[in-house]
Amino acid sequence: MEIETTALPGVVILVPQRHGDARGFFSESWNARRMREAGLDYDFVQDNHSLSAQTGTVRGLHFQAPPHAQAKLVRCGRGSLRDVAVDIRRGSPTYGRWIAVDLSFENGRQLLIPAGFLHGFVTLEPDTEIIYKCTDYYAPECDGAVRFDDPDIGIDWGVDTSGAVLSGKDAAAPLLRDITSPFIWTGEPA
Repeated sequence: MEIETTALPGVVILVPQRHGDARGFFSESWNARRMREAGLDYDFVQDNHSLSAQTGTVRGLHFQAPPHAQAKLVRCGRGSLRDVAVDIRRGSPTYGRWIAVDLSFENGRQLLIPAGFLHGFVTLEPDTEIIYKCTDYYAPECDGAVRFDDPDIGIDWGVDTSGAVLSGKDAAAPLLRDITSPFIWTGEPA
Protein backbone atom coordinates (compact mmCIF):
# COMPACT_ATOMS: atom_id res chain seq x y z
CA MET A 1 0.00 0.00 0.00
CA GLU A 2 1.37 3.37 -0.99
CA ILE A 3 0.56 6.24 1.40
CA GLU A 4 0.67 9.82 0.10
CA THR A 5 0.45 12.85 2.36
CA THR A 6 -1.61 15.90 1.39
CA ALA A 7 -1.53 19.62 2.22
CA LEU A 8 -3.96 18.87 5.09
CA PRO A 9 -2.08 17.00 7.85
CA GLY A 10 -3.92 13.78 8.67
CA VAL A 11 -5.71 13.54 5.33
CA VAL A 12 -3.91 10.92 3.26
CA ILE A 13 -4.25 9.17 -0.07
CA LEU A 14 -3.95 5.40 -0.03
CA VAL A 15 -3.06 3.57 -3.22
CA PRO A 16 -3.44 -0.20 -2.84
CA GLN A 17 -1.42 -2.52 -5.03
CA ARG A 18 -3.36 -4.35 -7.69
CA HIS A 19 -2.29 -7.87 -8.55
CA GLY A 20 -3.61 -8.68 -12.00
CA ASP A 21 -3.77 -11.60 -14.35
CA ALA A 22 -6.06 -12.85 -17.14
CA ARG A 23 -9.01 -12.95 -14.69
CA GLY A 24 -8.72 -9.29 -13.65
CA PHE A 25 -7.10 -8.10 -10.42
CA PHE A 26 -7.04 -8.50 -6.65
CA SER A 27 -6.45 -5.59 -4.30
CA GLU A 28 -6.34 -5.33 -0.52
CA SER A 29 -8.16 -2.05 0.17
CA TRP A 30 -7.58 -1.99 3.96
CA ASN A 31 -5.44 -3.95 6.41
CA ALA A 32 -5.77 -2.68 9.99
CA ARG A 33 -2.47 -4.18 11.15
CA ARG A 34 -0.42 -2.73 8.29
CA MET A 35 -2.10 0.65 8.56
CA ARG A 36 -1.56 0.75 12.34
CA GLU A 37 2.15 0.05 11.71
CA ALA A 38 2.12 3.07 9.35
CA GLY A 39 0.56 5.25 12.08
CA LEU A 40 -3.02 5.05 10.78
CA ASP A 41 -4.99 3.46 13.61
CA TYR A 42 -8.68 3.42 12.70
CA ASP A 43 -11.47 1.09 13.78
CA PHE A 44 -14.06 1.10 11.00
CA VAL A 45 -17.54 0.01 12.12
CA GLN A 46 -19.80 0.86 9.17
CA ASP A 47 -19.46 0.50 5.40
CA ASN A 48 -21.58 2.65 3.08
CA HIS A 49 -22.19 2.35 -0.65
CA SER A 50 -23.96 4.95 -2.78
CA LEU A 51 -24.74 5.28 -6.46
CA SER A 52 -25.07 8.64 -8.18
CA ALA A 53 -26.85 8.25 -11.50
CA GLN A 54 -25.99 11.62 -13.04
CA THR A 55 -22.69 13.31 -13.75
CA GLY A 56 -22.45 16.47 -11.65
CA THR A 57 -24.16 15.02 -8.59
CA VAL A 58 -22.76 16.67 -5.46
CA ARG A 59 -23.03 15.07 -2.04
CA GLY A 60 -21.73 17.21 0.78
CA LEU A 61 -20.12 18.94 2.42
CA HIS A 62 -20.98 16.75 5.43
CA PHE A 63 -19.70 16.06 8.93
CA GLN A 64 -20.87 14.15 11.94
CA ALA A 65 -20.26 15.93 15.26
CA PRO A 66 -18.96 14.40 18.49
CA PRO A 67 -19.72 12.21 20.27
CA HIS A 68 -20.30 10.35 16.99
CA ALA A 69 -17.67 12.04 14.82
CA GLN A 70 -16.52 9.92 11.90
CA ALA A 71 -13.29 9.35 10.05
CA LYS A 72 -13.94 8.03 6.52
CA LEU A 73 -12.03 5.96 4.01
CA VAL A 74 -13.51 6.68 0.56
CA ARG A 75 -13.01 4.85 -2.72
CA CYS A 76 -14.75 4.60 -6.06
CA GLY A 77 -16.28 1.27 -7.08
CA ARG A 78 -17.34 2.34 -10.56
CA GLY A 79 -16.98 5.53 -12.57
CA SER A 80 -15.09 8.52 -11.14
CA LEU A 81 -15.50 11.35 -8.68
CA ARG A 82 -13.68 14.31 -7.21
CA ASP A 83 -13.48 13.80 -3.45
CA VAL A 84 -13.00 16.82 -1.17
CA ALA A 85 -11.94 17.31 2.46
CA VAL A 86 -12.11 20.67 4.27
CA ASP A 87 -10.48 21.31 7.66
CA ILE A 88 -13.04 22.66 10.16
CA ARG A 89 -11.04 22.18 13.38
CA ARG A 90 -11.21 25.54 15.16
CA GLY A 91 -7.71 26.89 15.81
CA SER A 92 -6.11 24.72 13.12
CA PRO A 93 -3.51 26.46 10.93
CA THR A 94 -5.31 24.93 7.93
CA TYR A 95 -8.86 25.83 9.05
CA GLY A 96 -11.12 26.34 6.02
CA ARG A 97 -8.55 24.93 3.59
CA TRP A 98 -9.44 22.06 1.30
CA ILE A 99 -7.92 19.37 -0.87
CA ALA A 100 -9.49 17.54 -3.79
CA VAL A 101 -8.49 14.11 -5.07
CA ASP A 102 -9.87 12.37 -8.14
CA LEU A 103 -10.89 8.80 -7.30
CA SER A 104 -11.86 6.31 -9.97
CA PHE A 105 -12.28 2.62 -10.48
CA GLU A 106 -9.27 2.78 -12.80
CA ASN A 107 -6.82 4.53 -10.46
CA GLY A 108 -7.89 2.63 -7.32
CA ARG A 109 -6.97 5.56 -5.07
CA GLN A 110 -8.65 6.04 -1.70
CA LEU A 111 -8.94 9.13 0.49
CA LEU A 112 -8.67 8.82 4.28
CA ILE A 113 -10.41 11.74 5.98
CA PRO A 114 -10.12 12.03 9.78
CA ALA A 115 -12.86 13.42 12.01
CA GLY A 116 -12.79 17.22 12.07
CA PHE A 117 -13.05 17.62 8.31
CA LEU A 118 -15.97 18.26 6.00
CA HIS A 119 -16.38 15.65 3.28
CA GLY A 120 -18.05 15.88 -0.10
CA PHE A 121 -17.72 14.78 -3.70
CA VAL A 122 -18.95 15.44 -7.21
CA THR A 123 -19.44 12.67 -9.76
CA LEU A 124 -17.45 12.95 -12.97
CA GLU A 125 -19.26 10.13 -14.80
CA PRO A 126 -22.78 8.74 -14.82
CA ASP A 127 -23.57 5.78 -12.55
CA THR A 128 -20.65 6.41 -10.21
CA GLU A 129 -20.46 4.21 -7.12
CA ILE A 130 -18.90 5.48 -3.92
CA ILE A 131 -17.85 3.03 -1.21
CA TYR A 132 -16.66 4.27 2.16
CA LYS A 133 -15.90 3.06 5.64
CA CYS A 134 -16.74 5.06 8.80
CA THR A 135 -15.31 4.90 12.31
CA ASP A 136 -18.68 5.53 13.99
CA TYR A 137 -22.29 4.69 13.26
CA TYR A 138 -24.54 7.22 11.59
CA ALA A 139 -26.28 9.37 14.22
CA PRO A 140 -28.87 11.77 12.73
CA GLU A 141 -28.73 14.06 15.77
CA CYS A 142 -25.01 14.66 15.07
CA ASP A 143 -25.39 15.22 11.33
CA GLY A 144 -24.16 18.54 9.94
CA ALA A 145 -23.45 20.15 6.58
CA VAL A 146 -21.91 23.22 4.93
CA ARG A 147 -22.68 24.57 1.45
CA PHE A 148 -20.60 22.86 -1.22
CA ASP A 149 -20.20 26.17 -3.06
CA ASP A 150 -19.32 28.31 -0.03
CA PRO A 151 -17.37 31.23 -1.58
CA ASP A 152 -15.17 31.59 1.52
CA ILE A 153 -13.93 28.02 1.04
CA GLY A 154 -13.69 28.32 -2.77
CA ILE A 155 -13.49 24.67 -3.76
CA ASP A 156 -12.51 23.93 -7.36
CA TRP A 157 -14.78 20.98 -8.10
CA GLY A 158 -13.14 20.48 -11.50
CA VAL A 159 -16.49 20.66 -13.31
CA ASP A 160 -19.25 23.20 -13.79
CA THR A 161 -21.42 22.86 -10.67
CA SER A 162 -23.96 25.56 -11.59
CA GLY A 163 -26.46 22.80 -12.39
CA ALA A 164 -25.32 20.41 -9.66
CA VAL A 165 -27.74 17.67 -8.65
CA LEU A 166 -28.23 18.20 -4.88
CA SER A 167 -30.36 16.83 -2.08
CA GLY A 168 -32.69 19.27 -0.34
CA LYS A 169 -30.47 19.08 2.75
CA ASP A 170 -27.35 20.00 0.79
CA ALA A 171 -29.10 22.81 -1.11
CA ALA A 172 -30.18 24.36 2.22
CA ALA A 173 -26.85 23.88 4.05
CA PRO A 174 -25.39 26.97 5.75
CA LEU A 175 -22.08 28.64 4.99
CA LEU A 176 -19.08 27.73 7.14
CA ARG A 177 -19.02 31.21 8.73
CA ASP A 178 -22.61 30.63 9.92
CA ILE A 179 -21.87 27.52 11.97
CA THR A 180 -19.80 26.91 15.08
CA SER A 181 -17.62 23.93 14.30
CA PRO A 182 -17.83 21.23 16.97
CA PHE A 183 -14.18 20.34 16.33
CA ILE A 184 -11.15 21.90 18.02
CA TRP A 185 -7.59 21.48 16.82
CA THR A 186 -5.45 19.79 19.45
CA GLY A 187 -2.10 20.43 17.81
CA GLU A 188 -2.02 16.88 16.47
CA PRO A 189 -2.33 16.12 12.73
CA ALA A 190 -5.81 14.55 13.14
